[in-house]
Amino acid sequence: MADYQIVQRGNEWVAEIADRGRAVLHTRGINRGTAFTYEQRQELGLTGLLPPEVLDIEAQMRRVYTQLVAQSTDLAKYVFLNNLLDRNQVLFYRVLHDHLDELLPIYTGATIGDAVRQYSQWFLRPRGVFLDIDHPADIEASLLAYGRSADDVDLIVVTDSESVMALGDQGVGGVIVAVSKSVLYTTAAGIHPLRILPVVIDNGTDNQDLLNEPGYLGLHHERVRGPAYEAFIAAFVKSVNRVFPNAMIHWEDFEDANAHRIFYGYRDVTLSYNDDIQGTASVATAAVLSGLKVSGESLADQRIVIMGADSAGVGVANLLIRVMVNQGISEEEAKSHFWIIDSNGGLLQRGTKMWKFQDPFARDPAEADTWTLNRPGHVGLGDVVRYIHPTVLIGHGSNQAGVITREIVEHMSATTAHPIILPLSQPTSLAEADVADIIRWSGGRALTAAPGVHEPVEFEGVKHDIAQTNNVLIFPGIGLGAMSCHPTRITRTATVVAAQALSDVLTDHSVGSPLLPNLSRVREIAVRIAEAVVRQACAEGSAQVPLDEALAAIGEHVWFPDYPELELT
Repeated sequence: MADYQIVQRGNEWVAEIADRGRAVLHTRGINRGTAFTYEQRQELGLTGLLPPEVLDIEAQMRRVYTQLVAQSTDLAKYVFLNNLLDRNQVLFYRVLHDHLDELLPIYTGATIGDAVRQYSQWFLRPRGVFLDIDHPADIEASLLAYGRSADDVDLIVVTDSESVMALGDQGVGGVIVAVSKSVLYTTAAGIHPLRILPVVIDNGTDNQDLLNEPGYLGLHHERVRGPAYEAFIAAFVKSVNRVFPNAMIHWEDFEDANAHRIFYGYRDVTLSYNDDIQGTASVATAAVLSGLKVSGESLADQRIVIMGADSAGVGVANLLIRVMVNQGISEEEAKSHFWIIDSNGGLLQRGTKMWKFQDPFARDPAEADTWTLNRPGHVGLGDVVRYIHPTVLIGHGSNQAGVITREIVEHMSATTAHPIILPLSQPTSLAEADVADIIRWSGGRALTAAPGVHEPVEFEGVKHDIAQTNNVLIFPGIGLGAMSCHPTRITRTATVVAAQALSDVLTDHSVGSPLLPNLSRVREIAVRIAEAVVRQACAEGSAQVPLDEALAAIGEHVWFPDYPELELT
């Protein structure tokens, strides 16, 4: 391991370096390449190891960016950027910081899926910690091997890769997701990369293509489930609490039932956050709240249909219910405002088989007794829309591309002045509807947003800016808030205030204005969300740091990617 450490002294970062010579250039945390001055090169034993010209970070960034844009595909850009990260960590984050609009989609969209699928094929330098279920005794040693002390890690991003975006089970390749989320914490919230630890749990894979691939780098057996899996997760949480007692565990891309059981089972044992359950819900809630500012209506008066009963879809419903309760209605009454459609296209109804986390949203079958159904015995989305007259329709994880049809949009627009319609499934090929169609079919009245980048839609002289529903608008701020006040739990109320803070960033609530702020503002947004989370945690009594100190800590934790001061040891 390279002999150096980077420490924070007040608001300054200092690199204490014992290494000399080529080891400095081969260590991404301290290497600055041609930015080393003549004097630094002499002191560090780099004389003759670099071209004579000295370039500052701005000049380096311009050169790197020119090379980056010359790459032919987004995947090629991703590989280029990761090679840069291997060489020069500060320069990598500076390029991302200064080109947020252009480069964030590479780390949040389909490109990550491509990288996950091809992980074993182009494996270069490992990042993160690899835990495998065949060696449970190695968990703690593996965490310690990363070389961080108990006080050095604030965030642990962990996945078992069973439900990676729309790709499903991706085995050990899911480490790419954990690493990418870690990159986004740094890029969007300024959390120093040394304080984040990406982890992948390899408990096998049921992806036969991976098992048949001779070069696959993960365990070559089917996923281990049941007691052995539960024991491994318990051992992982116990080890984290012992090795990194101040860290928040960010659970990512677990299968729905596991995601709910693990999150709710361990949230009182260790500080936990699940981006699929809480992050997606916060972004969708923020978009709905922004839409209601356009229409001037109350959330408690809405009829909400969610197309997709996965952990994210149900998470959206649960968070919206919490907002309704805060507005003064009972939880039971709030639940009555929701109709949830499962992945088979049927309404969740009592008496049918479903996951435990879906039970609270099962409707009484008698509700549809008088309905004339499109398909006898099957209460589908079209039936619900026709008889319920929803004001809000959210699609997420429905696995039914194009299920939000022209007929549905026209019906909602005929019964609601400004229906809120959010097709949130990814990738675009699985979207429940195209946002441009939603605008046209609604006569320009619908309020919409979607994942990915969309061009503005012109309709009858009004430009409709389509907001990007990306979880990077939420989770970095929650992480920043958590590391600043060390709450005992990330409560549902905390995610409510995060959603409200995101919605409140916008000041224009006219028809056509975006429902969420642009991703270029993620650092500003992260700070605002962190402040809201800190205030809420202190108000609830869960924060372990006094309010004034916690608010001050937010600014202290925001790192700007610039070369640290050098201190030779």
